[in-house]
Formats: sequence, C-alpha cells, structure tokens
Amino acid sequence: MADQSKNTNTPGIFELNNGSMQVKISNFGATITSLSVPDNNGKLADVVLGFDSVDPYVNGLAPYFGCIVGRVANRIKEGKFSLNGVDYTLPINNGPNSLHGGNNGFDKKTWEVAGHKKDGDKPFITFKYHSADGEEGYPGAVTVTATYTLTSATTMRLDMEAVPENKDTPISLAQHTYWNLSGHDSGNILDHRIQIWGSHITPVDQHSVPTGELLPVKGTPFDFTEEKRIGDRIGEVGIGYDHNYVLDCADQEKDGLKHAAKLRDGESSRVMDLWTDAPGVQFYTGNYVDGVVGKGNAVYGKHSGVCLETQGFPNAINQKSFPCVVVKAGEKYKHTMLFEFSA
Repeated sequence: MADQSKNTNTPGIFELNNGSMQVKISNFGATITSLSVPDNNGKLADVVLGFDSVDPYVNGLAPYFGCIVGRVANRIKEGKFSLNGVDYTLPINNGPNSLHGGNNGFDKKTWEVAGHKKDGDKPFITFKYHSADGEEGYPGAVTVTATYTLTSATTMRLDMEAVPENKDTPISLAQHTYWNLSGHDSGNILDHRIQIWGSHITPVDQHSVPTGELLPVKGTPFDFTEEKRIGDRIGEVGIGYDHNYVLDCADQEKDGLKHAAKLRDGESSRVMDLWTDAPGVQFYTGNYVDGVVGKGNAVYGKHSGVCLETQGFPNAINQKSFPCVVVKAGEKYKHTMLFEFSA
C-alpha cells in the first residue's frame, strides 16, 4: 500500500527497497543519499557519496551531492539572459556565472513528498516543489515533480517533469549524484572505466562556459566513444573532466531512452549503464571535492566520485545554436534517466 502524501516541510530521509537494491532519498533537494547494489559475489556496497543524516545537506556542506539541481542546471554566462524582450539577472555564485539555479536552487529546497511506496513491486517516491515567479531571478511560477522508481531488481528510473504556469521560462534539471562503484569510501575513481555515447563536446572558455562550438572528441583526451580508464589522460585536461558531451552516437534505445554512458569498476565488477532522453551529459570527475567528511566518517577527496549529469547544454539560453531550454507557459518539460546496475 502506498504511503501517501506527507505534506511536511521537514527534511527527512526515505527508503526504497526491492530486496536487491536499497536506496535512501531525502526530500531536501530530492537527494539520493545512499544507493546499495551487489557486486559479482552478491556483496552490497553503497556507491554514492553523501552523508548519514540530512543535517549536512541542509547546512550546506554538500557540494551538490546526490541532489536535483535547477531551475537551470550548469552555468549561465554572467548570470544574464533575455527572453521575450525582457532582460533577466540571476545570482552570481560560480566565478562570474550563475550555477545550478543560483544561491538557493532546487537542491536547497524541501520538496513535498507526494507519494511513497517503500517496498514490494516497483517501490517509488514522488517529490513535488513549487518554484515561485521571480525565484532566484527566473521568470514565472513552475511546478516541478521528480519520481524515483525501482523498476526492476537493479534498475532505478528517475522521471522529472516541470510545468511553467504563467510565463515562458528556461528549465533544465539535472541529477547530481557522485558515483563510486567500488563503494563511496573506497578512494578515487581514476581506475573506473567509462564509455560515453558522444562524439563531440561543447568546449568551454576560461570560466567553464561553452563557447558555442562543437568539438569532435576523436584523437583528444575527451574521447570515450570506446571504453577507457578515466585516469588515462585526465592530466591533459587541467584539474579534471567537467565537460558537456553531445549525446549524438547512441546505437540503441531502451524504453525510448538513448544510451548515454557505461561506467565500470574492475575491482568489484559493478557496472552502471545510464540511459536518458536529454541531449547532453556533463561528465564531471569531482575535481573540487576536498576533504569532505561523509558517511561513516569517510573522507572524500579530489576525484572520489564521478558525476554523469544528463542535461540541456550549459548556457543554452544564450546560445541559439544549442537545443532550446525554454519551456512555454502551460507546456510540460520532461527528462528521464534510467540507471541500470549489473555485475
């Protein structure tokens, strides 16, 4: 029986468990705080970076661990854009840019729990958030929902939807979990192997904002069109990977979603396949994580986790050649991710 709507503004942590995988998710930021899946010997490990309680998230100690970011994920150049003849200014919180929705984006809000079925067949939890007109400088009120569902023994699906009520507005949500398939407390992810179904990246300027070009990855350190070790050429890209890949070479679909990436840990033999309907994925290697004390007093350092944030392209609101992120009033934004684990 579904544990129906809790109209609570109290941040908490809720569980989904289907007997094979166990996921803990907070209504603060719609945040995955723990996700445990088996290795090839059936041994469970928690493969996401995070904290044991909700307090560190609420107190701002998490560098976007596990949350949903919005209203617009990634960077908007100089925190400015124009829409329908009106100029908008957003909070500057990342160098000269506005990042992940501003100072108090969706990751820092307590969402309503609109439905929850903890276990049994297809456990799920649905979160709902109402973003007011003018919140963090964005136009129009928006109603947002995010539903996490354990669709099979070791598969989790995330469905994000948003409807602008009265004004057109940019919307681009992203799920910002840091993955470490060896276990959250096992050190860095440089020995993980990854394949990304993208033959181009959107190269960036000195402030990590896309220039508007599309750069072929062939022959560069960004080429993961075939599976490679993350650490092989990471030293050639500055402090690490933090780039948007154009998902332009998917060769298969699942549930109407295209293959975005495959992440593999040789030690545990855990594999995560990621599927999405978004046009891009931010491949980020935790370059700025520095001595964060997380679950069980594990200390997370640089490259302790890898993020695979499917998304609209960064700064798309200011780049007419990029896929449009403007959603018209009354229309529906949809973004689905499928996380498929195996060993």
